[in-house]
Amino acid sequence: KKRFRAGQSTAMASSQDINTGRIVCPYLDTINRTALDFDFEHSCSVSLESSPHIYACLVCGKFFRGKGKQTPAYTHAVEEGHFVFVHLTKGTFHCLPDDYEIKNEPSLNDISEALHPKFTKAEVEKLDENQELARDLFGRRYLPGFVGLNNLNKTDYLNAVLQALAHVRPLRDFFLLAGSGQQESINGHNNVETEDHNSSRKRKHSKSNN
Repeated sequence: KKRFRAGQSTAMASSQDINTGRIVCPYLDTINRTALDFDFEHSCSVSLESSPHIYACLVCGKFFRGKGKQTPAYTHAVEEGHFVFVHLTKGTFHCLPDDYEIKNEPSLNDISEALHPKFTKAEVEKLDENQELARDLFGRRYLPGFVGLNNLNKTDYLNAVLQALAHVRPLRDFFLLAGSGQQESINGHNNVETEDHNSSRKRKHSKSNN
């Protein structure tokens, strides 16, 4: 296993794209997509701390806090020779311990989509129509839109409830479109009912004043 001493740089191995000026990370081929699972709690595997600055190692899949010197992520990069990380909140990619951001790298798009999946209204509407099976990174076939959940120490009962709720189409669609600006009310009549209720209150208030 290749190890680096603290403070030893890997920058000599990186290069710069002449056309775009961006830094090209030479360690992208060390990424192990089969080890990645972003559904677990975003907390440091060393300190067990949860913070806005948790990074996932894209080589082994473990989560670490920070990226500065003496942080768990930095130490992991130096001791284990795992250099590529993703910020779990921002979705930015970084090479440690050199601490430069990996930008405009098309080969990382699939990881960005897995970390922060986004759906259009048209894609959500087609979920119930799709009958074509896909394959995951392990080669297992599955029907898109129907995946299992991690069992976190006897949470299978809760997983069963969530799976049942995920099959309630209005509820499922509402959360899949969250943040896209395309959500519709879970109850299509909610907005009308609210407006009617407010109008009724105004009429009652007006009568009481008279």
